[in-house]
Amino acid sequence: MSVPAVLDLLRCPLCGQGFADDGGGVRCATGHRFDLARQGYLNLLGSRPPAHADTAAMVAARARFLASGAYSPVADALVAAARAGLAAARSSRTAAPALLEAGAGTGYYTAALLEGLGGRAVALDISVAAARRAARAHPAAAAVVADAWAGLPLGDGVVDVVASVFAPRNPAEFARVLRPDGVLVVVTPRSAHLQELRAALGLLDVDPVKQERLAAGLADGFTPAGEVDVRFEAAWSRARVVDLVAMGPNAFHLDDAAVRERAAGLPDPVTTTVAVAVSTWRPRG
Repeated sequence: MSVPAVLDLLRCPLCGQGFADDGGGVRCATGHRFDLARQGYLNLLGSRPPAHADTAAMVAARARFLASGAYSPVADALVAAARAGLAAARSSRTAAPALLEAGAGTGYYTAALLEGLGGRAVALDISVAAARRAARAHPAAAAVVADAWAGLPLGDGVVDVVASVFAPRNPAEFARVLRPDGVLVVVTPRSAHLQELRAALGLLDVDPVKQERLAAGLADGFTPAGEVDVRFEAAWSRARVVDLVAMGPNAFHLDDAAVRERAAGLPDPVTTTVAVAVSTWRPRG
């Protein structure tokens, strides 16, 4: 799906007005114009990506890792939670849902949601490299570059599902763009997540009270609607482990040579624990 097909969901990040197709770009009622990249994504950032935006190398590592199916049980649980959340909120639903993944990366989870729920989706990320990938993730996905912390470039109450998978969250904006009967689905790591790899490779720790902090951060705008745990033992090759480290925040702390040197000491394949929480939330009021 091209970006023009989701223009009714989007708003100008500068003035909040709606967009119209402008032939190779979009223009709001005030006159602000943004070009549509030839790779198919819309860049609404208005400035250079920040230093913490995923690089092309990180995005490529994530694409390889996720394409292997390593996290497919996580994607399945995300889709199941979103489907159940929508079903519980509505006695009947005939319209195809509008979806938003904030911090979408390559669009892997956006594509899973579209396959499971149908509809159309905005895959939003602050990384241009990620948006290039996400633009090809699914025919019904539109990739948008924007800073969720500066405000989501979407209208009020226009999406049915907001998904946040291992990504930063803006609770107030999530609540604003969701329909009253919409659902927010958040995937966060448990303390046991990748514990063997974290110990062997010196990776970043998982906050032991992460779920408590999540609940506190969402309390003003959301009520909890359910939570499931996804936990399994995974046997991954060293190459896959290197991609895992290279695709996330650890890549900003460990260079590739150091990761490969440490990974060389691991068995091949290496067994580790995947442990995440998939929680569902409803907007208050």
